[in-house]
Amino acid sequence: MASSPSPTDRTEFIGQDLRGARFVRCDLARVVMRGVDLAGADIDGQLDGALIVNGVNVAPLVEAELNQRFPGRELRFARDPEGLAVAWNAVQAAWGEVLVRAEAMPEGTFDVSVEGEWSLAQTLRHLLMATDVWLRGAILRIEQPFHPIGQPFAEYEADGFDMSIFTTAKPTIAEVCTVRSQRQAMVGEFLAAVTPAVIAEPRANPWAPEHSVSVGDCLGVILNEEWEHLRYATRDLDAIQAPPSS
Repeated sequence: MASSPSPTDRTEFIGQDLRGARFVRCDLARVVMRGVDLAGADIDGQLDGALIVNGVNVAPLVEAELNQRFPGRELRFARDPEGLAVAWNAVQAAWGEVLVRAEAMPEGTFDVSVEGEWSLAQTLRHLLMATDVWLRGAILRIEQPFHPIGQPFAEYEADGFDMSIFTTAKPTIAEVCTVRSQRQAMVGEFLAAVTPAVIAEPRANPWAPEHSVSVGDCLGVILNEEWEHLRYATRDLDAIQAPPSS
């Protein structure tokens, strides 16, 4: 991965017209904006720290609102068996509602991309890959944990990841849902039997094997992926169903 620029390498945009610009998977950590017009700005990203708007840290407000919209999301970083089980059951129930909603929409909805984002089918494929990375690979230490219909980010190839593991053919939504269900069942079975001692056990970080993470950390990544992509999927289905602009 590319290293972060030093303060002396920072790019400055002064008096620039960035209306309508789109930033996708960009590192905007510690970006400073002064005297900017943010009317109608739409920000969707990870809030791992503070987000200061006009001197107010709005990150806790955003997180509280998201937790209210998606009950159970607040437990995605739980480190006890009970909390993990509640968070997992809640997000799986919510995903079930998303699939029912999509199935009731016009044929082809699962393959619709909104503004270049992943389709719902691609999102489900990415989630099964996330389970393969963090459960089958990191926690269970299966040598080759990946199912070929998993959906990686294109940037993985630049980082030396073996993309030949994955199929270039487009699977049907039935195939995607079948494998996805298998991976969901694996997580559920693991959480049903996990103990506090196992949650605390160390594992190698699958993307940086020289660093150690706990089993709980790995489960937290899986849950965070589930909740975040649920939010994306809900957002995109709302956009698909929105009436056309006049």
